[in-house]
Amino acid sequence: MLEGFDASDITVDGVRLHVRQGGEGPPLLLLHGYPQTGAMWGPVADDLARRYRVVIPDLRGYGRSDKPETDAEHAPYSKRAMAADMVGLMAELGHERFQAAGHDRGGRVLHRLCLDHPDRVARAAVLDIVPTAQVFATTDKKLATAYYHWFFLIQPAPFPETLIGHDPVYFLRHTLGSWGKKLDYFDADALAEYERCFADPATIHATCEDYRAAATIDLAHDAADADARVACPLLVLWGSDGAMERLYDVPACWEKAAHDVESLRIAGGHFIVEENPADTLAALDDFFQTA
Repeated sequence: MLEGFDASDITVDGVRLHVRQGGEGPPLLLLHGYPQTGAMWGPVADDLARRYRVVIPDLRGYGRSDKPETDAEHAPYSKRAMAADMVGLMAELGHERFQAAGHDRGGRVLHRLCLDHPDRVARAAVLDIVPTAQVFATTDKKLATAYYHWFFLIQPAPFPETLIGHDPVYFLRHTLGSWGKKLDYFDADALAEYERCFADPATIHATCEDYRAAATIDLAHDAADADARVACPLLVLWGSDGAMERLYDVPACWEKAAHDVESLRIAGGHFIVEENPADTLAALDDFFQTA
């Protein structure tokens, strides 16, 4: 689980971020999703580190990073705040311009990062998502069934926190197993890290705040930028057996949100990095090496 990477804590604007770094070459930022940590990149990180300086943080609210106090608008967990963390982190590490990939929530952070800081991102890849505003605008029975957690986690605190906190390991394992193909795909050490971090009540609350922000302040930011498009080349990957494949024309969604889109369906469910690391690595490598 990223054993060859150096781990440290770096504080950006008062928020301590846990980050793992390894390799040499152009900087490549990798962002994880819910309910995971940066450990999700383990299956591809060593190979990428042969060609890139790989930077893998835990997002604020997740893993070993800080869980800041929230506010009534959920602003500390907006994708704008999380994106600013990443810009500050990369600057602290000496990387003013970089490439980046984001899975799940990390992809949403990266989408906002590309809009707010277009001069910082040379190339971006988003994994198994469509834009947040599109999800809420097209919600129907099928979407609400597959993505029930979007509507559960946004309920006022402490309702979802209390229910999840009753048995957080069960909730985590159910989430990983039902969104992906099966738990066997997850590295045992990574799974243990997810379980340890997710069992923290502060993590449960912070990750609910992530989703509350998505349904409120993030939508406001997206509405203000409704005509904005990602300027840099964008790679879109998604799982052939996941909800995105069933519910959306994924490339078409992103062609409305970016100027230059490449897209590729990957065999697997939602967690394509861990379910199909070979094909995911090949797609990322081909895309980032053309920079």
